[in-house]
Amino acid sequence: MATKTVGIVGVGNMGAGIAQKIAMEGFAVRVADMNGERARAGRQTISDSLDEAVARRVLSEVEAKAALERVTAVESLEGLAECDLVIEVIFENLLVKKELFRNLDSICKPGCVLATNTSSFYVHELASVTRRPGEVVGLHYFFHPAKNRLLEVIPGPLTRPEVTAEMVRFAEAHSKTALVCKDAPGFVVNRFFVPWLNESVRLLEEGVANIPTIEAAAKQAFGIGMGPFLLMNVTGVPISLHAASTLGTELGPFYEPCERLRHQVEDLKADWTLDDGELDPSAFQAVADRLLGVTFAVAGAIVDEGVCSLEDVDRGARIGLRWSQGPFELANREGVERALALVHALEAVHPDLSIPDTITGQAGRGEPFAFSRVDLGVKDGIARLTINRPEVMNALDPELVGQMKDRFEEAQRLPGLKGIVLAGTGKAFVAGADVSFFVRRIEADDIPSIVEFTTGGQELLRAIEQSPVPVVARVHGLALGGGVELALACHGIVCGPKAAFALPETGIGIYPGLGGTQRLPRIVGRPMARRLIFTGRPLSAHAAVSAGLALEVVPVQDLDDACAQWIEQGLPDRYARAAPAEPAIAEAYDDGSVQTILAGEAPRGLSDAAQAVLSKDLRAIGRKAPIALRLSAELLDASGRTSLTDGLGEEIARLPEIFGTQDALTGLRSVATRERPSWQGS
Repeated sequence: MATKTVGIVGVGNMGAGIAQKIAMEGFAVRVADMNGERARAGRQTISDSLDEAVARRVLSEVEAKAALERVTAVESLEGLAECDLVIEVIFENLLVKKELFRNLDSICKPGCVLATNTSSFYVHELASVTRRPGEVVGLHYFFHPAKNRLLEVIPGPLTRPEVTAEMVRFAEAHSKTALVCKDAPGFVVNRFFVPWLNESVRLLEEGVANIPTIEAAAKQAFGIGMGPFLLMNVTGVPISLHAASTLGTELGPFYEPCERLRHQVEDLKADWTLDDGELDPSAFQAVADRLLGVTFAVAGAIVDEGVCSLEDVDRGARIGLRWSQGPFELANREGVERALALVHALEAVHPDLSIPDTITGQAGRGEPFAFSRVDLGVKDGIARLTINRPEVMNALDPELVGQMKDRFEEAQRLPGLKGIVLAGTGKAFVAGADVSFFVRRIEADDIPSIVEFTTGGQELLRAIEQSPVPVVARVHGLALGGGVELALACHGIVCGPKAAFALPETGIGIYPGLGGTQRLPRIVGRPMARRLIFTGRPLSAHAAVSAGLALEVVPVQDLDDACAQWIEQGLPDRYARAAPAEPAIAEAYDDGSVQTILAGEAPRGLSDAAQAVLSKDLRAIGRKAPIALRLSAELLDASGRTSLTDGLGEEIARLPEIFGTQDALTGLRSVATRERPSWQGS
């Protein structure tokens, strides 16, 4: 099954945002509402939002027009009959939702998946009124759905596994990070976020602090841009009351809305007044402790109940709520013993509170929570290693590389193993190394740690390259720096349409150190490798295939099958011969042209086509770090006269030289500041 046409029922702000996002990603979308007029009004909302995106230069006029053309307003639910997936986004009334699902069940074609965006009700309750409970699932989007990358995927107890898998693929196909969780009250994010909001109001109710103080204390403690009261104003205070009421009904008094929240909605019918009172820093700790205690208590309960993993709880917070750290990362920051103490302190306010075993057990061990960043699964003899750190675009750091090594060795030991697929989650395959690690090590004058990390990374990539079974890189999105180098070590690369490959290292003061200067020229030839490393420009999926870097481009939802097919049929030797570069690139970046190019000039006597290539490239090269360019050029030259093993050794040997420069520190710091670095050439 593959989703191609999506129906949306209910095109208010949320439904229109969901429809817009799905249409922007290339799907045909049919929108329905109470009647044709409401559906057309919803399409106009989408049109207005796309126009705004054009004005803000988020989209081009061509892209916006194409997205709108994929959206069709239908007169009634019958217009959704041929959809592959229908998502309801109507108001939170269980009886009305059930009636809608009965109607959709009778109208939609067999095999059509019916999904609910509810944040309040069980998926299985809606599935129970249909004749297709195996094709009913929850798809919980977060505001604003055109921007927020998180999508909770909630299978009911009867949802077929292949339907859940297709919804995860669908999430990836429209640039969402799927968080699969149990059909439980509040699912994952709302389960801890709503009590967090409610407790903020309770602090106000008890006189612990005023609104400005609670806002400031929460922002400081959780590393967030908006405090709880502003967040409620933005999303709607009545929504917070409704969510807390629903959780309270299902889970008991601790979750029930406090009276001050009820009063704000039922009596005042107003947003919170954010400047009501003077800031009182002396109350910051009391506020932080209560809100952290609530967070730890509920996050622990989520894991105790098997709703999802502790890693997914943290991903939900970081991606869906944009917290700087998730609940379990915050528990590590505070210390697990203190985290338990804060939960116990909460009992004085909430006598019905249960202390979660997840928190108690970890505190008893006296060790911080450990997080799995690489998942291993196997199907039909093919192992899949999934780098699951989407909140930082799967950036490589020592912990992640260590886990990849362990999971890869574990996969190699699987009986009957046919092959291995490497994949990433979220927006990126792998967006390079964790730059903050390099900055911290340079600032600590600890270059040996960088050499050790890079050496370990090279050993992992060498093990992948020498694997006795084929290894395929499944690149669905961005592959930057170390992500490109990881893919290059695989025996083949299969791309989704949005895949892009770039080696931006020379723009941040360093050179590719995980084999980029050695494997890349052996696969695409030195001229093309020079161009990619000197300019840092991205290579699209189709251009990667043309350059010989990748095997093929397939729709995202077909990536898994394509990887399996390549493993079954066998992969060509990517080192058999370097793919010939386009003649103009081959001429422009010939061995004899390098020094002239690095001096900022085009060599004399080039053809018009080669001159045209360099006229665009020289400006980009002129913005790169001169030492990084020089060392990259020397290492690329080495690829033509040494073995791969010796060339990789040269990359490692020159790391102290490049990371010891002021330019490396300046360039790496610029990633966080987003300021164009000023190179010293030292």
